[in-house]
Amino acid sequence: MSADEPVSPGGESAGEERRSRAGRWLATGDLARVGVFAALIAVLGLPGAFNIFGNAVPITLQTFGVMLAGAILGSRRGALAVAVLLVLVAAGLPLLAGGRGGLGAFTAPSAGFLIGWLPGAAVTGWIVERGGRSPGFVRLLAACAIGGMAVVYLVGIPVQAAVTGLSLTAAAGLTAVFLPGDVLKVVLAAIVVRGTQRAYPDAIPAVRQERLRAARER
Repeated sequence: MSADEPVSPGGESAGEERRSRAGRWLATGDLARVGVFAALIAVLGLPGAFNIFGNAVPITLQTFGVMLAGAILGSRRGALAVAVLLVLVAAGLPLLAGGRGGLGAFTAPSAGFLIGWLPGAAVTGWIVERGGRSPGFVRLLAACAIGGMAVVYLVGIPVQAAVTGLSLTAAAGLTAVFLPGDVLKVVLAAIVVRGTQRAYPDAIPAVRQERLRAARER
């Protein structure tokens, strides 16, 4: 702080006060983004859940929202959006597909897939972040496939096997029914994210992080 820089009643210089206001605004902006994507994942549960071939784990659209959250918000904020949703579900809100909610959702055969959304969003975002200011379409596809599918399966299948008493092979076989739909979600998510990031560069995690750093340094 320079000697002639005006000081606020609270003891902050005008520059420090501006930076403080900017920091609060950015934090509020990020919290709003997190809330929007948590709501988006919940809304994608409205079409309902579908159990086929006797699988206790339903097919839903909500993993599509997890992919979008990770790819647009980045690793930390994407995972935070999922965490907000899961906390609300644990508190009893019926935000999962089929109107499910409460702690019982985390003891069901699908519990591992729900928990897998957290690392799934984080890994999706991490891969997109490695693409810098212009993540290509192939990278977006890979991010959604690895984070939104493979990581979720990696957590979900063993938990399904443990809860149902099935072998890992049998649980993996049941999960195979998800593949066609999940591949379609991966492609659609990559298309949506690519279009969004072209129209709105701040939806690129690396660009958003650069702007936040620049705002803090001013």
